[in-house]
Order: sequence, then C-alpha cells, then structure tokens
Amino acid sequence: MTFYDYKAKDINGNIVYMEMFRDNVILVVNTASKCGFTPQFEGLQNLYNKYKNQGFTVLGFPSSQFANQEVKNSESIKNFCSINYGVTFPMFEKVDVNGDNALELFEFLKNEQKGAMGSKSIKWNFTKFLIDRNGNVVKRFSPTTKPKDIEKYIKQLI
Repeated sequence: MTFYDYKAKDINGNIVYMEMFRDNVILVVNTASKCGFTPQFEGLQNLYNKYKNQGFTVLGFPSSQFANQEVKNSESIKNFCSINYGVTFPMFEKVDVNGDNALELFEFLKNEQKGAMGSKSIKWNFTKFLIDRNGNVVKRFSPTTKPKDIEKYIKQLI
C-alpha cells in the first residue's frame, strides 16, 4: 500500500481519500490544542501559505493521546485553530496515532519512517512526516523540530 491508499475523516466528518493529494508534497502532523508545541500551528500555516501554490500542503490530525491535550470535539478544534492561528490547511477529526485504535494512515507512516533509535511509536504531539510527490514518506521530524526548520526539505521536493 502507498500513502494514496488511505483515507480519513476531515474535521467536518467527510471522508477524504489521500489520493486527492497525489502529486503534492505533504507534511502530515499530529496536533493538539493544549500542548507546549501548539504555537507550531503558526509556523505550519506560514509554510502552507508560502508553498501551497507550488503543490504543498499540510494535513493536521488532532490527537488526545498525549496527556489529553486536545479539546473535546471537532467544532472546538476547528474554532481554536482558526481563531488563534488562522489555520486554513486541511484538518481532520481527532484520531489515535498509536495503539490498537490508531488510524491506519499513522500505522503506515510509522512503518515507513521510524523514530529515534528505530522506535515506531509516536512519542508526542507535533510529530511530522514529510511525503514526496510520489507518495513516499521521506522524512520524520520530532515534535521539537520547528516548521521553519523543515522548509529546506520542502524546497528540495517542490
């Protein structure tokens, strides 16, 4: 299977097939609204604004698996991201990124790019996966990696 074989529900409950992002450079991020890394939304939005017309997108997947740092429902998440950070890139429903109920897309991403010391699990909010125009997961970034530090990799793929 490839990245394009997966699907997820967007923040409005609509099924989105990753196929619709074919030929784009994609940054998939597990997000949270009440995390110390939450200000990264601003940097993610800046990257999206700067490169969206060149075939780049950010896909945000809220998760509450790490210290319960996500608000309760999709409407609250959408409002928080829009009001506080002006987020316009695609956001999805709250998902699990680890464990038995993990979204299949995240199982795929973790298998393609393992974390530190070969670990497959996601350790915290704002872990990021960079996907090239062919659907290959080319790099995984830790939560501490700032969006601006990913820009050089995006430029290489665009």
